[in-house]
Amino acid sequence: MATVTGIGGFFFRARDKAALADWYETHLGVSELFTQEAGLTVFAPFKQDTDYFPAEKQWMINFRVDDLDAMMAQLRSAGIAVETRPEEWDSAETGRFARIHDPEGNQIELWQPAANGAAA
Repeated sequence: MATVTGIGGFFFRARDKAALADWYETHLGVSELFTQEAGLTVFAPFKQDTDYFPAEKQWMINFRVDDLDAMMAQLRSAGIAVETRPEEWDSAETGRFARIHDPEGNQIELWQPAANGAAA
């Protein structure tokens, strides 16, 4: 059986495509043609009534990061609000998480996987 070998793209609507693309590249290092490091990707549909991300949004992207503390400091120094809930989101099994929003209000989850490589 043929199978998918990876995510080939992530496409979404934007009010200001150029400005939003620039924001992602400037603050997260994600450009239009982005080569990601090999690693775990979680593909998980959520229940329609989940409160894990805003009800008016149909998606939330999760980016793996190599150093969550450094990433949060970098974002905060750029004036970007960073939310953490260590007691609720973080665990030795899955790793550490933080959330931010892009200029158009899309929620972005940042994930530093646990050292053992467990799933989120």
